[in-house]
Amino acid sequence: MGELKGRAFAAYLIVCIVWGSTYLAIRVGVQHLPPFLFAGVRFLIAGVVLAAIARALGESFPIRRKDWKTLTITGILFLTSGNGLVVWAEQYLDAGTASIYVVTVAIWAACFDALIPGGKTRLSWALAGGLALGLFGTVILTGATPDKILHTDLRGPLALITASASWAFGTVYLKRHSVSTTFSMAAAIQMLAGGALLVLIVLLRKETGAWQITPAGLGALGYLIIFGSIVGFTAYGYALRHASATVVGTYAYVNPVVAVLLGALLLHEELSGRKLVAMAVILLAVLWIQRSVSPGKAPAARREEVPA
Repeated sequence: MGELKGRAFAAYLIVCIVWGSTYLAIRVGVQHLPPFLFAGVRFLIAGVVLAAIARALGESFPIRRKDWKTLTITGILFLTSGNGLVVWAEQYLDAGTASIYVVTVAIWAACFDALIPGGKTRLSWALAGGLALGLFGTVILTGATPDKILHTDLRGPLALITASASWAFGTVYLKRHSVSTTFSMAAAIQMLAGGALLVLIVLLRKETGAWQITPAGLGALGYLIIFGSIVGFTAYGYALRHASATVVGTYAYVNPVVAVLLGALLLHEELSGRKLVAMAVILLAVLWIQRSVSPGKAPAARREEVPA
């Protein structure tokens, strides 16, 4: 798929599949745990575990101050405002409707990637068509009607649009500021930074007293720590080092497809003709975006700024 080849393509598929399964886990988690506390504890635990694994494998912490700065900034953009707001918003939206707003990550990423110097994405009618087609396919897939979207509690959509823009900007920022550490150690530091700020927000909001220890809540938390964070976020970092932010950002279109397929396989939900057509449209949009981006080349003066 264009820029995504070999292990980078495998990492991209992991992100698509694993993060596609996290919508339900997040929805379950926020029914038992306060949203920011839920997200903060998840990332702090995942960051500590991943850092310990990286150190056991001989990986070292960054030695350059600018690397710590980059990882801290992107950790906050990804996990505090990006994922934290998604978790908070799912108090007011069902997972299907939420996915419509989350897929705007791909649109934001393409815009930031084209407008911020140093990348190779160029805004074009072909790229815009692919992005619009992916969004259209997601709306069909979720079965959301204009009336349902317009009458949704505005707190959810506004939080999700902000979260998507934050995640996309963090993605492009990381592409423009390469770090001299392994992708697993980088992911660990990002999770620790984002998780620490989330916990600080919890203390300011005094959410700690609302913690409810239930099997369902702990199960959702454990799943998100292992698969959503350690596996998924590490794979995302690896894919991002080998492809443009625009290309990797198309994972947001594939996540709802995975969520629907898992619902059919595990929960025996109906897989209607409408959903099959929508999934075909979304996958066509992903391929369309790949074709729109791949031929472009970064200016010679800027190539060395993009991480290998």
